[in-house]
Amino acid sequence: MTYALPAGPQPAPKRQVLLATAVAVAAGSTMFAGMLGVWLRFRAAAPLREGDKRPLIKDWLPDNVTIPEVPTNVMLITVGVACVMAQWAVYAAKRRDRSHTVLSLGITAIMGLALLNGQVFTYTQMDIGVGENAYGALFYAITGTFMITIPFAIVGFLLLLALPERPLRTTSPLTRSRVAEQAASAPSPAPTA
Repeated sequence: MTYALPAGPQPAPKRQVLLATAVAVAAGSTMFAGMLGVWLRFRAAAPLREGDKRPLIKDWLPDNVTIPEVPTNVMLITVGVACVMAQWAVYAAKRRDRSHTVLSLGITAIMGLALLNGQVFTYTQMDIGVGENAYGALFYAITGTFMITIPFAIVGFLLLLALPERPLRTTSPLTRSRVAEQAASAPSPAPTA
């Protein structure tokens, strides 16, 4: 006679994609935080000068540079709209609503293209060279890195749109409860005599 132990619990699902995404987001956030830290250090180290309206101001912006405020503010609003659309995509994807997922990812990609357009327009209006001074070098380093990340995000959104719809897994608590609700609401079979 042999004795056997019951089967152990199922192993936890592997989450390589989630881990890789978290590492990539952490690396990108660290890179941008470092670049913005250098920018703030540059502004803090700028010399003081007499201002028109205030007694002393930091002289970090070159005299020949004018920042176009309307397109840059529109870009800021566009980033906010893109964030809301991306969250809508997450919300719709969790609920298996394919049409809203596609719509929100498409709008997010269009917002990314609008950001690229606004940044290129800002470049043409500012008319500053990369090597002219420290301001130009830092400005193009930060905004150029930002412009490089947007096409990668757009390609990622398009890849998400191309993925086929997967069947429901019953491993997460949300889908387990949904399957239990469907089973409870299904009509019970009629008893046979």
